[in-house]
Amino acid sequence: MTSNVTFIGFGEAGRAFASAGARAYDVKAHDEAKRADMLAAFAAGGVQGSDDPAEALAQADTVLSLVTADKAVAAARDYAPLLPAGALWLDMNSVSPGSKRQAAELIEAAGGRYADVAVMAPVLPQRLGVPLLVAGPHASEAAQVLQTLGFGHVSVAGANVGDASAIKMIRSVMVKGLEALTTECALAAERAGVSDAVIASLDASWKPQGWGERFDYNLDRMMAHGLRRAAEMEEVAVTLSDLGVDPVMTRGTIERQRAIGTLGLVPPEGLEAKLAAIQTPEPARTA
Repeated sequence: MTSNVTFIGFGEAGRAFASAGARAYDVKAHDEAKRADMLAAFAAGGVQGSDDPAEALAQADTVLSLVTADKAVAAARDYAPLLPAGALWLDMNSVSPGSKRQAAELIEAAGGRYADVAVMAPVLPQRLGVPLLVAGPHASEAAQVLQTLGFGHVSVAGANVGDASAIKMIRSVMVKGLEALTTECALAAERAGVSDAVIASLDASWKPQGWGERFDYNLDRMMAHGLRRAAEMEEVAVTLSDLGVDPVMTRGTIERQRAIGTLGLVPPEGLEAKLAAIQTPEPARTA
């Protein structure tokens, strides 16, 4: 990694990706309680740490933005005026496509070049081996730069800013949703004293399937039996509440099952046909 690379944000991801010669800036360097740890992190990563963003960005031709999600647009707004003309801003933050587009407008208006980069797996332990998706008008060049920096699994996801982020965000509906459902199910099973039986039942009934086939099957069941399943899940929610487990995820399941069941559809053949059949405006939520 060369000295014309600057990290904005130097938390877990920055430290996982850094190597000698880069520059880095993190707002925590201004916090007296965190400054010593931040300086130690700069030293351990072999980067030239700075407590002045203008200094850190002065010679940058490539910037890796790795701040917290709530600060991604603010970072673009605050630091875009400090970028050298033509600098490539690699927005690697986990934010929505809309947030990526806001950040892109700020960077491009200041004369920089913006790329939407989605980090598609935990950065540890893979570090530079973590898979990346890149999107936007500068995606091809950004992908080449990332490969030059040592990233081993970089793919172009699309020509529009937000294409990479959309894949990551929508995938997270399933990945993070399953994590939350797992917690709700496991807590209830443990408190009811039936963990082994629940796990054994899931093992027996969970078919090995590709996700396209799984989507199709799940939508088929909801379209055919959504109202009945919503009624059953109402009782599931009561069961969890009786066990002292707040049925946060289960309430969402009830709502979604009932919404699909209420459509009264005969499941058509194939996933695309099912998705087309349910593309009706959802009713507004009531307070």
